[in-house]
Amino acid sequence: MIETRQLQFAYGVGQPLVFPDVTVQQGAVLLLSGPSGSGKSTWLALLAALVKPQQGSMTVAGQDLTALAGRSADAWRACNIGFLPQKLHLSAALTVQHNLELAFWAAGLPADAQRVRQVLGQLGVAELARRLPSQLSGGQAQRVALARAVLMQPRLILADEPTASLDDAAAQDAVQLLVQAAQQHQATLVIATHDARVGQALASCMPVSPNLLHLGPAPREAASTTAAARVQV
Repeated sequence: MIETRQLQFAYGVGQPLVFPDVTVQQGAVLLLSGPSGSGKSTWLALLAALVKPQQGSMTVAGQDLTALAGRSADAWRACNIGFLPQKLHLSAALTVQHNLELAFWAAGLPADAQRVRQVLGQLGVAELARRLPSQLSGGQAQRVALARAVLMQPRLILADEPTASLDDAAAQDAVQLLVQAAQQHQATLVIATHDARVGQALASCMPVSPNLLHLGPAPREAASTTAAARVQV
């Protein structure tokens, strides 16, 4: 689960970002929206224990994040957080198989080649294991990125603008894959985006509406909402 209370973060001496209190149950989906500069990336970084809040508390998957620091934060993150970035960052000199095996090294565990093949197979791209990153199409690279995100069976999957460079059909498929992967691993899924297609795709593949968290000025369709940020849980 995710639980935040009185959360604030500031870069340097700038005006602090003030985030609303949030409670999201384990295994649920949270859609995080807001314009550029509203704090979406910062909120994801806080959830992943990459930075610490100046004020407030955060609990993710039963872990008090304010109690983590240094190597303990790195170890917790490697085992509990699956991250799907906007751009896939892989070593150009290594195959897909070996790139994914690096996730075990980051977690301080021996490489599990069988687990890598299993996850690639679940996503329908087992044949990509021996390819180099330069030999992947855009859609294949995205599935490899998702494979890496769920490889360690994380409790939380963070997807940062996962549909930004995709056409409509590919965006729909990407969201469905994310939801299916999260459900399979009983992980909480957070999708940060300003792409309206993500909400539409979630509505078509989920039996219940996702939790919503909007940062920054209220969206036009909710102009009557006076809060700077709103959360529905």
